[in-house]
Amino acid sequence: MTSPLLAVLAGLGFGLSLIVAIGAQNAYVLRQGLLRSHVGAVVAICAASDALLIAAGVAGIGVIVEQFPLVLVIVRLAGAVFLAFYGVLAARRALRPAALTADARPGSGSLWAAMLTCLALTWLNPHVYLDTVLLLGSVANTHGDDRWWFALGAAAGSILWFSALGYGARLLRPVFARPLAWRILDAAIALVMLTLAVSLVLPLLLPS
Repeated sequence: MTSPLLAVLAGLGFGLSLIVAIGAQNAYVLRQGLLRSHVGAVVAICAASDALLIAAGVAGIGVIVEQFPLVLVIVRLAGAVFLAFYGVLAARRALRPAALTADARPGSGSLWAAMLTCLALTWLNPHVYLDTVLLLGSVANTHGDDRWWFALGAAAGSILWFSALGYGARLLRPVFARPLAWRILDAAIALVMLTLAVSLVLPLLLPS
């Protein structure tokens, strides 16, 4: 049995260890932060989605996901298609050095487009169900009656990370005053997105 405080700290550390990595979602939040475009909405969606997934894992929904692998196959395929599409868009932007600058008007671009893209990058990622729902949910339940304190710590970690990434990106704006920096960023995003898309489909093509 652990104390609530220790459970919260354990959840905070474990949650951060899962999300502080180069990935499609983080790359998108960083880009929106650099553009100062609907940062609050994007951060809120990411944090709220993580909180829902963490709660589902602690509540035991992960067991259902594990028993019906077809669900993950469908999500895997849909996610691969979306990531490939977004990767191609990023690659096209990388070929247009003057397409965007760090001085773009704050809030520019469609709010709905930003929200839907963020939702797709979050919920069409099968790894989020494996890591956040199954893995984190399993670890949380080892804390017994304090498992919800663990979940609270993990959710707090998501809020801290996405807020820091989205709002802290402005510190890098001087670097992105040059078009070349945007080309490099979009090329990196395209590489991440397309690599993830291939990684999602490859297990389905290779014999088990």
